[in-house]
Amino acid sequence: MRNHAANKREPLFHIVKRDALPLWKSILVRVIAILLALLVCAVVVVFITDLNPLEVYKSMFDGAFGSSRKIWTTMQNTAILLCISLAVTPAFKMRFWNIGAEGQVMVGCLGTAACMILIGDKVPAPLLMVIMVVVSIACGTLWGVLPAIFKAYWNTNESLFTLMMNYVAIQLVSFFCTVWENPKGSATIGMINMNSQAGWFPSLFGQKYLLNILIVLVLTIGMYIYLKYNKHGYEIAVVGESQNTARYVGMNVKKIIIRTMALSGAICGVAGLLLVAGTDHTLTTSSAGGMGFTAIMVSWLAKFNPLLMILTSFLIVFLERGAGEIATDFRLNESIADILTGIILFFIIGCEFFVNYQIIFTKKRKEADSDA
Repeated sequence: MRNHAANKREPLFHIVKRDALPLWKSILVRVIAILLALLVCAVVVVFITDLNPLEVYKSMFDGAFGSSRKIWTTMQNTAILLCISLAVTPAFKMRFWNIGAEGQVMVGCLGTAACMILIGDKVPAPLLMVIMVVVSIACGTLWGVLPAIFKAYWNTNESLFTLMMNYVAIQLVSFFCTVWENPKGSATIGMINMNSQAGWFPSLFGQKYLLNILIVLVLTIGMYIYLKYNKHGYEIAVVGESQNTARYVGMNVKKIIIRTMALSGAICGVAGLLLVAGTDHTLTTSSAGGMGFTAIMVSWLAKFNPLLMILTSFLIVFLERGAGEIATDFRLNESIADILTGIILFFIIGCEFFVNYQIIFTKKRKEADSDA
């Protein structure tokens, strides 16, 4: 009678988690993923539109860098997305699933707009700017702390809590857009303080977006230092690994959760300030533009490293602006642009599997004939 163990078939391959992949190899995997994505996109373009893929890629590049104005807009959009990504990073590193960055940014926008509309022409410009900064940060902090308190003391589901607060924030903005509508009956605020420009960020060296970019750059360096070298950053990492371990070594987990979400909300408030005072000079229910959700992907792709987030933020913005340019230049339905963006992102996200895991194929073994 044959041994059952001898007849047991081994799987064709095993998936094993890597200990660590050298930097050059991880970069090579990502480069190969991008090249494969571009190749697949080229096939899709030819199959669906009969266009020259090289012309399509050139149009994508022109959409982000085709002129000085487009370059500054790309840098500005990258800065805003990066700012929101920095905000969600401490919470996600702590394993607090903050899905409410969109709402936290929106209440920051609302606080900034309120200051500009209500006291914009009543106080000196420097004082107005200080008030706007304080109010926007306070609004974002409040929106971040509320779900943190409920999580810390009553263990509520932070994903649902923060997600629902997005809708509350959007409805608040919608309500005040009606209250402050200009002109009456338009249901929109319009450009705030267009004549006096009270509360508008000043231009630096003739560039209206430069101040925004510099502020986000300072925040990026600060966040990197905070997470890597500060005691608070260490505590965030420990709580993210195991709350029980954090309690065992004497950390106040409740305090860390609330403090971290306060920081997350505060930076979202800053993003709201940059959007209203430094970019759009108005307020709508779409001021955040979905970046609160996109920022989650940016942070995750960068493995919660603020410096790497610069690259991932730029990549996402480049794809979005390039996709829009493709639709305009070739008079295509915007769906084709979204398809190309989705393909590229799919390959970029999918390559992380090969960075973190390896596939080991099992060699076939010949069965010995036990009856011979």
